[in-house]
Formats: sequence, structure tokens, C-alpha cells
Amino acid sequence: MPVPWFLLSLALGPSPMVLSLERLMGPQDAANCSLGLSCHLWDGDVLCLPGNIEPAPGPVLVPTRLQTKLVLRCHQETDCNLCVRVAVDLAVRGHWEEPEDEEQFGRAADPELEEPKNASLQAQVVLSFQAYPTARCVRLEVQVPAALVQPGQSVGSVTFDCFEAALGAEVQIWSYTQPRYQKELNFIQQLPDCRGLEVQDGIQSCWALPWLNVSADGEDVQLVLDVSEEQHFGLSLYWNQVQGPSKPWWHRNLTGPQTITLNHTDLVPCLCIQVWPLEPDSVRTSICPFKNDTRAHRNLWRAARLQLLPPRGWRLVAPCSLPAEATLCWQAPGRGSCQPLVPPLPRENVTVNEALEFPLLKGHPNLCVQVSSGEKLQLQECLWSDSLGPLKDDMLLVETRGPQDNRSICALEPSGCTPLLSRASTRAARLGEQLLQDLQSGQCLQLWDDDLGALWACPMDKYIHQRWALVWLACLLFAAVLFLLLLLKKDHVKAAARGRAALLLYSADDAGFERLVGTLASALCQLPLRVAVDLWSRRELSAQGSLAWFHAQRLQILQEGGVVILLFSPGAVALCQEWLQDGTSSTPGAHRPHDAFAASLSCVLPDFLQGRAPGRYIGAYFEGLLHPDAVPALFRAVPVLALPSQLPDFLRTLQGPGAARPGWLSNRAERVSRALQPALDSCLLPPGTQETGLEMAPEAGDRT
Repeated sequence: MPVPWFLLSLALGPSPMVLSLERLMGPQDAANCSLGLSCHLWDGDVLCLPGNIEPAPGPVLVPTRLQTKLVLRCHQETDCNLCVRVAVDLAVRGHWEEPEDEEQFGRAADPELEEPKNASLQAQVVLSFQAYPTARCVRLEVQVPAALVQPGQSVGSVTFDCFEAALGAEVQIWSYTQPRYQKELNFIQQLPDCRGLEVQDGIQSCWALPWLNVSADGEDVQLVLDVSEEQHFGLSLYWNQVQGPSKPWWHRNLTGPQTITLNHTDLVPCLCIQVWPLEPDSVRTSICPFKNDTRAHRNLWRAARLQLLPPRGWRLVAPCSLPAEATLCWQAPGRGSCQPLVPPLPRENVTVNEALEFPLLKGHPNLCVQVSSGEKLQLQECLWSDSLGPLKDDMLLVETRGPQDNRSICALEPSGCTPLLSRASTRAARLGEQLLQDLQSGQCLQLWDDDLGALWACPMDKYIHQRWALVWLACLLFAAVLFLLLLLKKDHVKAAARGRAALLLYSADDAGFERLVGTLASALCQLPLRVAVDLWSRRELSAQGSLAWFHAQRLQILQEGGVVILLFSPGAVALCQEWLQDGTSSTPGAHRPHDAFAASLSCVLPDFLQGRAPGRYIGAYFEGLLHPDAVPALFRAVPVLALPSQLPDFLRTLQGPGAARPGWLSNRAERVSRALQPALDSCLLPPGTQETGLEMAPEAGDRT
């Protein structure tokens, strides 16, 4: 038997707290005003378009408070529905502008100029109502006599009867005027179910509603509906969205009794349950039982991810709204955690599934996005490193501007922001004067700029070379003694010092696949491997041509004992098939000018045909993008590995003889897999879901 978790009753039953509700007879909506006001309800619903906030031209009416009351709307004595009555308090805001003549002479010369002050005020008050799955907007025209028009004073209220809603539903109500002179009022209310109503006999939907228990059975959650075998009802699970419409997730028409099992990983705070009898005009009752469940909140952050929107945009993708803030941080290669740039850049509130972009002048691979909830860091991604290459050993300079053109510049280091001309024993302090000269001579890249400060990225490569110059001179004599030994083991020493070289060849099928290749190349560069890929050499390809560039790269890498990686995709397989059938590409002009894969086949295929490929080549493909049987048999003379499942074997083959310990390779494989997964998921998304970033569970009915 499942252990009771908590009980949600949607059927008749005693309750210690019940509501006795006023009854309204008839289906007509109505508007009523407080004493002294006149009001009129427009026929039919209107469009829910608040519009932008406009400046008040003088005294205007604005809503100041929103109140609700539950009533029953009855068509007959035993045929009633739950209804929400809305009351809006109104007040006068703004003043009449005094004419210039009146300011000068004490009063207006023309009596007609004083007429506006004695005129009545009129306002168009809009009430917007949303309760899954319905939404309505009504307009109330309210007129206030001149005697009540006192700036800053309340003038009364207007009441609307009423918005029908489902039992147990969560309703959201907004109030604003057209034109809109201030931020709209909003109100959220959870309606009672059948147990909380004293007049449940008058609501027909309460007669046949099932009992619903939510219980836990180990790691799973069970929805147990105790109804008779003859009773038919509908059950729907959906994501209740604050921004935008609710997202349906699972729906079935069922016959009782039923037990629906949910995996605990499916729980999120906005997951709601709706149930209704399969009868004409039945009322749907909605509940959201997981709002305060700690597991649901953990699952929500696990499901959330940061998505790149070129050139420098991004968005937070999640099934529910999240209270989150985002800021940029600077990730130096091999220097600890990413350091938030607050200040000078402020934190920004994050709206889920909405495109965001920091006001950057230029992008940089070391810039990353951090998303926090409260004081806890939840997500961090270096999004732009996928398109801008691996992390660089640049120094970030933070310029702060004060009053009277005062400026201060410091360098961001793990210990904090170090003033450039300080006496601290840090790298930035030692190179302070040189970094200032680089900044003044325009050698640093400006990333951000506003009235309060600026950010600059200054290259550090030349200082690293200068620092090691004396060390190399001191070691020259020792290197001469060991010259013969180093010459015999040249390839091994190069691989140990700089990492083995690898040439990555791929077919540029589409932009998403190119981003995936860039992510793989960036991850391999941190193993360490020295990776050459046409994606990072567009200038050389344009100058030399694809064929010449490939021959030069292949010759150099194979001479150094490196390896050529053939990354198979549908486009790459098609090109190989053309060459294997015809001996040459049938459409040489159809390929992109920077596509080195098509140009390389004239040299790659002879190596395989003549048996020179083993030890010099390795094949790979991404799971889900290509079936393993699609790789031509000729290329199976070398290992052809699936990514990311065979990453350890792939990295071990790339390392070559003298590979690192298995534990080291396992850790590196896990890091490469984590880097690849978001880009691979983006390529696997169907075209319809790539825009929203929300993934619907396929065949959701299998969850029962």
C-alpha cells in the first residue's frame, strides 16, 4: 500500500470551514458603482491589450485597490457555478495645469479657461481575468462628477458581477485603464473546492467529482482516483505558466477507478492537475499540489539550462517560472572559479524562456553567464566560447569613473581587483605600467562601456614569452648536452610538453552542427590537445584555399606524430559515397568555400585504399545524428567511435602511446561530455521546439 503523502479531496465531504455564498440569478454580467458615480458595462468581451504607460494630461482616474468576493451564479436553483465578483477602488491622480497668464495675474482672464476644472472625469476601466483554460477581459466606463474630483483623493469604487471559474482553480485578475497611466493592479486567488462550499447541493459538478489522493510509493508519486467503474472523467496534467499560456503535458479520458504513476523526476512546482466529469458543461477543477515540494524545486533547477542566441544573446529555458538573477562573470583559464562582474555590471532579473542580452560592445570566450536564486549560484555557462574559441589568457581591466572625470583602473585576479600601480605581489601589479601602456595604445579590446565605467581585455601572451626568455637562456647549455637524446625522442617530448596535435575534419551540414563541432574542438583543447579545425582558420582558408590549407595542416600534424579525426555526419557520408562511386565529387562547386572536408577527400581516401590509415586516422560520429551502419566500410579500418558514449576510448586513442592514467581520462571524458551535451541536445531538437526551448515528453501516456 502506498504511504500517504498528502490528501487532496475533490468530492463531497464534511469540512470544518465552509463558505455560505450569495446567489445571483441569471447569466447576465452587470456593473455597479458606489454613491455619486455612474458606470456602464460594455457589451461583450474586449481585447486584453494594456498598452504602454502614458503621461497623465491632467487629473485622471486610476485603480488603487483590487478586491474579490466569491458568489454563485445560478441558472436554476440546483444549477449554479462558482463566480468571482471584482471590486476596484478609484482615485484621482494629477492636477490641472495652470495657464501662464493665470500664474502672472493671479487668475484667468477668460472664464472659459476655468471650465475644465469644473468638468467631470471619465475613465475606461479594464478587468482582465485568467483561469486555466479560459481568459476574459471586460471594460467598465466610469464617470465621476466634478464635485468629487479632488487630486489624490478616493472617489469610490466600481463592482463587476462576475467571472465564472472552476472549483479549486487558481485565478489571476488584472485591472488598468485605457489609456494606461500607471502599472496595472494584479491579484491571484485560489478558489475552494466542493468541500469548502455550504451550498454544494446547488453545484451539479460536485455531485460526480472523484476522490483524488496524491501519495508517494518509494521514488514515484501516485494519483489515486477512487470512483466507480461506470463513471467516466477527464484528467489533465499541465504546466501552469505565469508568463504566457499554460502548457499541456498529459491528457486522458478515463473510467474509474484509476492509479496514475508519476516519476519523482517529473515533479516541478508549476505541475497542476485538472479533473472533470465527462458530462456536458461540467466544471473543471484544477489543483497545483507541488508548489512547495522541495523535490519539485530541485527538479526545476536540474531541468533549467542556458541557451546561446547568437551573436551575444542567451535565454534561460525552464518549464516553470523561476525567481532568478543573472550577471556576467570572467573565467580565466586554469585560475579557479568564475569571478562575477558585480560591480560594475548590475544584476538583471531573468524571465524564463525570454531572450536576454547584456549591453556588450564585443564578445569574448572568457565571459560567462551566472544565474542565481537568492544567494545560491544555480547555473553557469561560458556560452560564447562555443563560437569564439577556447578560453584566452587575457587580463580583464575594470575601469571605474567617478565625479569630475576621476578614473581608477584595476585588474581582476582571483584575490580581487588589484590596482595596476600598487605594490602587491601579483602578476597584474608587476605588469601594471606595461598594461596601462597597452590600454593607452589601443592593444586592449573594450568589452563594455557606460557612464560609470568600462571593461577591457588585454592579451598577456607577450609577457609570458618575456618572462620565460631568461629561463630558456639558462637552460640552453643543459639542452645542448641532452640534444641527442631530445632529438631521438622529439615527438614524445613535443606531445608531453604541448599535447598531441589533431586535425579535425567535418562536413558543415548546418549552423547547429558547426556549433557542435566548435564545442568539441574547444573541449579537446583543454585535455591538452592542439586542435586544428577550419572553423577557427577562415582567414587562412580564404587566402590559401581549402585544398592547400588541408595539405599543409595534414603534413605538419602527421610529421609531429599527430592524428586526423574524421567526424562523420549525414553530409560527410554523402560526400564519401560520391567519391567511392565516381572517384571524384560530382558537384565540386556546391560545397561551401570554407568546407575543408570536401577538399580533403582526394588525399584521405588514398591513405585508406593503400592501408596507410591505421595509427594516423580515427573516426567518430554523434549518437542520434547518424546511425553507426551509415559509416562506409572502407573507413572501418580505423576505430570509429560513438560520441559521447565512447568518449573514454576516443580520448585514449587521441592521446596515443603513453596515455594518461585511466582515472585522469575518465575525469576528462566526463568534462567533455558535459560540454557537448547542451550543443548536441540543440541539434536533436525538432524544428518546432527549438524556438521555445521547451521539450514535450513524447508518448506521455506511457508514464501511467
